[in-house]
Amino acid sequence: MHTELASLRDRLQAESDPIWKARAEHYFKEPVKFYGLSNAASRKIGQEHLKRLKGKTKDEIFALCEELMKSGMMEESLIACHWSNAMRKHFEPRDFATFKRWISRYVNNWATCDTLCNHTVAEFIVRYPDYLSSLKRFTTSENRWMRRAAAVTLIIPAARGKFLPDVFEIATLLLNDTDDLVRKGYGWMLKAAAESHQEEVLAFVLRHKDTMPRTALRYAIEKMPAVLRAEAMKR
Repeated sequence: MHTELASLRDRLQAESDPIWKARAEHYFKEPVKFYGLSNAASRKIGQEHLKRLKGKTKDEIFALCEELMKSGMMEESLIACHWSNAMRKHFEPRDFATFKRWISRYVNNWATCDTLCNHTVAEFIVRYPDYLSSLKRFTTSENRWMRRAAAVTLIIPAARGKFLPDVFEIATLLLNDTDDLVRKGYGWMLKAAAESHQEEVLAFVLRHKDTMPRTALRYAIEKMPAVLRAEAMKR
């Protein structure tokens, strides 16, 4: 297994581009380490190496994902996100603790947070909705990525019309969060929910617009008709 990791890392290093690396690292406000590959190139390499792991158990794949997450390299973290999501048909309740550990220990930027939570963690929650209560507890964490994870996990399910009461509960819990990336996260979640429940999301925004940070409010109403956006932005 470690031979496969070494092979993957050699490939990432060999195909890295120093110009891309410099641009990518400049793009993030947080210190993020890159080899220097695009997301598409990283994903392609990851998929090729995942095929070589055919026959490995979910736990073996997850162990490799954890090693990739630990590295702090963006490309490795994103490959770990894709590999874990590839195991979604084999998810079981105990996996929630694994995903929580990855977020709390290894996630250090919005791109990894969103990729992991939009897909792997979201797929888990759809399969095991009883864990929504555990997800909501992320909102009290001192870790900004845990709090953002609570919201961005529900973005794709919310866009499909699922979990509306839970969306509103998480948004309420995060309503006055002081972190801009957390505000953007729950605003994005509300915007997704509005795709299926525009009237309800607008009502939520109007009810809280006097206290909701403008960043979150703008995200929430971004795709609504102009007349509704104007109504929501009135003070």
